[in-house]
Amino acid sequence: MTLSTGPSSTGSLPLVVRRRGLLVYLGVAYAGMWAAMSPLLATAYRRGDAREETGALEEVCIAAAMVAPALAAILVVRCVERSARVRDTLALRWPKPWGRTARACLVAFAVPAVLTAAALALGALAGRYPFGGVHWGGSGAWAAGAVLNMLVSLPLFFGEELGWQGYLFPRLAGDGGRRSLIRAYVLTGTAFALWHMPTLLMGGQYPGHPWYVSVPAMLASCLLILPVFTWLRLRSGSVVPAVIGHAFVSSVSVGMVKQFADPQAALDPLHMGVAGWPGWIVTGAFVTFLALTGRLDPSFYGAGSTARRVPARSR
Repeated sequence: MTLSTGPSSTGSLPLVVRRRGLLVYLGVAYAGMWAAMSPLLATAYRRGDAREETGALEEVCIAAAMVAPALAAILVVRCVERSARVRDTLALRWPKPWGRTARACLVAFAVPAVLTAAALALGALAGRYPFGGVHWGGSGAWAAGAVLNMLVSLPLFFGEELGWQGYLFPRLAGDGGRRSLIRAYVLTGTAFALWHMPTLLMGGQYPGHPWYVSVPAMLASCLLILPVFTWLRLRSGSVVPAVIGHAFVSSVSVGMVKQFADPQAALDPLHMGVAGWPGWIVTGAFVTFLALTGRLDPSFYGAGSTARRVPARSR
């Protein structure tokens, strides 16, 4: 099994270089997140309600934080691994041919939409999601606005996925066997979740809950959704679909929770949507299907169709 399509693999890098790269990547990505969130932490900002909109300062801090993983990945590839082919190394390309690009992007949009709808339905059936009905008159305009906002914010999600899917997951998966692949999913998902620690401390993803509830909840969410993003990346050989999937989950999916809820009801992300236990059940079922059918293994897609091999250290 190889996570590759290029001329050489992660195994071509000396072990000491790979380990140094991982440490530098995690150090820069995490330091960037904490630095970006420091203005909010210094002012004791705390999000108290799921319907609360973020202000200008919060948006700036979030944007700065989201760029950190990409900057960390580029720094490691250029300065630690000494590769000049950053785009190839991080799979920053469109799937070819263009028809495949369109299909990959459509799947990256449709799958999170279906998972979100299923999670909301499950939450409603369990009596935990206050479903307010579908108002067709305004839903079309809302959907158009939500997709437009997602597209506008798409560059920021490249900032995250160039790090998690472009750099970290392939380095952890390497050229090993099933055990290495499982370890890569678990460690990448854990690193992805804990990277959000500053926002979790401020009630960002789970407002109204203490950190000792929100942190395990975020771990569960990331460990389950990360394989979906990785699958989108593997089947296309590009980080672009993973970026689209991540952007949908973090923007449109959250908007769906609010749009279809009773406007007077309180919303608790822990009990609704992809980030709550209904989403864990739905996403877990989908990830189980992907795993049982071999779709989470790069070898399923054959040579030339998965993530690029990491170019050997330049001489």
